[in-house]
Amino acid sequence: MDHASITPVSEFGLDRYIDRELSWLAFNQRVLELGEARDVPLLERTNFLAIFPSNLDEWFMVRVAGLKRRIDTGLDKPTAAGVDSKELLQQIRAKARELQIRHAKMFSEEVRPALANEGIHILGWDELDAGQHDKLTELFATQIFPVLMPLAVDPAHPFPYISGLSLNLSVRVKNPMSGKTDFARLKVPPVLPRLFQVEAPEGETWYILLEDLIAQHLDSLFPGMEVLDHHAFRVTRNEDMLIEEDETENLLQALEKELLRRRFGPPIRLEASDDMDQETLEILKSELDITDDEVTVLPGPLDLTALFGLGKINRPDLKYAPQIPVTVPEFRTSDSDEQPDIFRTIAERDVLVHHPYESFSTSVQAFIEQAADDPDVLAIKQTLYRTSGDSPIVAALIKAAESGKQVLALVEIKARFDEQNNIVWARKLEKAGVHVVYGLVGLKTHCKLLQVIRREDGRLRTYNHIGTGNYNPKTSRIYEDLGLFTVDDEVSGDITRLFNQLSGYAIERDFKRLLVAPLHLRKGLLELIENEKQAALRGEPSRVRIKVNSMVDEEITDALYSASQAGVPIDIWVRGICSVRPGVPGLSETIQIRSVVGRNLEHSRIFSFHNGGDTQLYIGSADMMHRNLDRRIEALVRLTDPDHIRVITELFDLGMSDAAATWHMLPDASWERRHLDGEGNPLIDVHNEVMRRTSSRPRRNTLR
Repeated sequence: MDHASITPVSEFGLDRYIDRELSWLAFNQRVLELGEARDVPLLERTNFLAIFPSNLDEWFMVRVAGLKRRIDTGLDKPTAAGVDSKELLQQIRAKARELQIRHAKMFSEEVRPALANEGIHILGWDELDAGQHDKLTELFATQIFPVLMPLAVDPAHPFPYISGLSLNLSVRVKNPMSGKTDFARLKVPPVLPRLFQVEAPEGETWYILLEDLIAQHLDSLFPGMEVLDHHAFRVTRNEDMLIEEDETENLLQALEKELLRRRFGPPIRLEASDDMDQETLEILKSELDITDDEVTVLPGPLDLTALFGLGKINRPDLKYAPQIPVTVPEFRTSDSDEQPDIFRTIAERDVLVHHPYESFSTSVQAFIEQAADDPDVLAIKQTLYRTSGDSPIVAALIKAAESGKQVLALVEIKARFDEQNNIVWARKLEKAGVHVVYGLVGLKTHCKLLQVIRREDGRLRTYNHIGTGNYNPKTSRIYEDLGLFTVDDEVSGDITRLFNQLSGYAIERDFKRLLVAPLHLRKGLLELIENEKQAALRGEPSRVRIKVNSMVDEEITDALYSASQAGVPIDIWVRGICSVRPGVPGLSETIQIRSVVGRNLEHSRIFSFHNGGDTQLYIGSADMMHRNLDRRIEALVRLTDPDHIRVITELFDLGMSDAAATWHMLPDASWERRHLDGEGNPLIDVHNEVMRRTSSRPRRNTLR
C-alpha cells in the first residue's frame, strides 16, 4: 500500500473517538436489553434489571460526580472526543434519565406481569386479604417498627442527613389540634430485606415491598397525627475519593479518613416517585441543593436492585441451565478422592485455566492451599486487589505465615468500593505475621500475581500464577478470566523482579516475557501494532485481535486506526466502554467490534498479533485505559505453548463469528444485538459453547 494514499489519522478530527461516558451508557443499555429480551429466562431478566440500576448507581457516584466536580471548580476541559464538559453532562443526564424510565416501565409493564403469570407476585397492600394483613401487621410490630427512625423537620429539627443510595419516604403529617402541616423523613432500613415474603397458595411465591409495608403503618410512627401523604425518594452522592499520597503518610490512616468523608459527599442525583407532589419535591430540592437537571422522576418502585432478591427462588425452569465448572484436565486425577500433585503437574508443563468454565477452587485455590500445607514451600508472594469476605486465599496465607513460611501480601487497599474490606484483611494478615505492603506511591497495584518458592532436590524452584482476574473464589464463579501456571525461568525472573519493585525500592525495566505498566506496557503494545502495520504495507499477512473490558486510550486507538488504514484486519472484543469507531471509510474499514454480555461477566484481557505466523499472544490484567497504562501496576504475560495459543485463537474465532450471538458496534457508535439468524433461529450462545468445549477437553500428555 502506498503511504501517500493514507490520510493522517489526526485529520479525521476528535470525533474519531467515541466519548467514554456515552459509550459506558451504551454498555449499560446492553445490560438493560437483556432484561427486556424475551428469549432470556424470566428470573435471569429480573437479574439483569437489578444489575442495570446497580451499575448506574456506581457510575453516577464516580464518573458523573467527578465530571460535575471539575465543572464546579472550573477545571473542566473538553473531553478527548472534543465534547464540552457542560454539554456532555447534559447529554449523559438526559440519556441516563431516558434509560431509567425505559427500565422502570419494562419492569412494571412487562416483567412484573410475566412474573405474576408464573406465580411470582410482588403485591401491594390492597391486593392482600385481612388474614395476610394481620400477619404482616404483627411482623411489622416485631421485626420492623423497632428499627425505624422517623425524623421530623421543623425549627427544632433541621433537615436530616440523607445517606447515599438509601431509600426514603417523605411523609407529610398534620397536627389535628393546630392544623399545622409538618414534613418528616423516614429511612427504609437497609439492614432489612426489601422483599418480604407473604403467605401464598401452594406453588406460588408472594412478596410485598418493605416500603409498602412501612407505608401502611405510618400511623403507628406518628401517633396523634394525621398522615396526609408519603412518597419514595432516593439520593445519590459523590463517593469518588481523592487521596493525596506522599512518602511520609500512613496510607491506611489516610484512606480511613477519606472513607469517612466519602459518606458525606455532595448529592448529585435525586430520584423521586412519580406520585410525589410538587411541594414535597421543592422541599427536597431546596434542602439537598439539587437542581432540576439532577432530578429523575420515575414510576415506582424505586431502586430495583431489590430484584436481586428473586434469585433465591427455586424455579430452575425460569433460570439459565446450570454450568458446573470442571477441573482443568492437567489437575484431574483418576480417583475423585485423590488430591492432585499440582506442583508436579506445573513442573511438567504450563497450565492455562479458563474460569468460570474451569474451577477456581480446584486450580488457583488448591494451588495456594497446597503451598500453605507443603513443608517444602519456603515463601509465598501474592497480590490481592479484591477478594471475598471469607476468603480461603487469605486464610491460606495466614496459615502459611503461622507455620513459619515467608509470606508477602501486596494488598491494594485503594480498590474502589472494596477499600474497607481490604483494610480489614490487611490488618488481619499483619497480625498473623504476613509481610503486608501497599505498593508504590501514586500507583494502584492491579496486576494478578502469585509466586511460590519451593525447595526441591537441594535447589529452589519457583512456581507462578499470573492471571486476568482477582483472587476471589466468589466472583470467579461468574467472571470470565484466564490464568497461567508456569515454572518457566523467564517468567519466574520477571515476577520476582516485579515483586521486588513493589515491595522495595527497585526500579525494574528489564522484563523478558512480561509487559508491565506504567513503564512499557503501552509502548510494547504500540510496537506490536506497528509491526502488523508494516507487514500489511509489505503485502504480508497481518492481524490484531484484542479482548478487553474497556478500550479508551487515544494512543492505542490511533495506532489501531493507522494499522487499519494499512489494511490490517483488527478484531476488538469489548465488554464495556469502547472509544474506537469501526467501519469508517478511510480510517477503520478493517476494524470490527463485538460485545458479549450474558450469564458470565467477560473479564479476561487478551492481545494477539499475527507476527508473521509466529503468533505473539499476551494475557493479563490491563485494560486500554489511561488509569491502567499510566497510573497502575499492570502485567501481561506472553503465552508460548502452541496449545494455549490455539485455544485462545479458537475463543476469538467464536466471539467474532457472525454465527455467535453478540452485539455489533456500528460506525455511528450504536450497538445492534444479533441473536437470531436469517430464519429466526437462535445464534450460538458464546458462554454455553465455551462451557461445552471446555467440558470435552481431554487431558494432555506431559512435555517438560
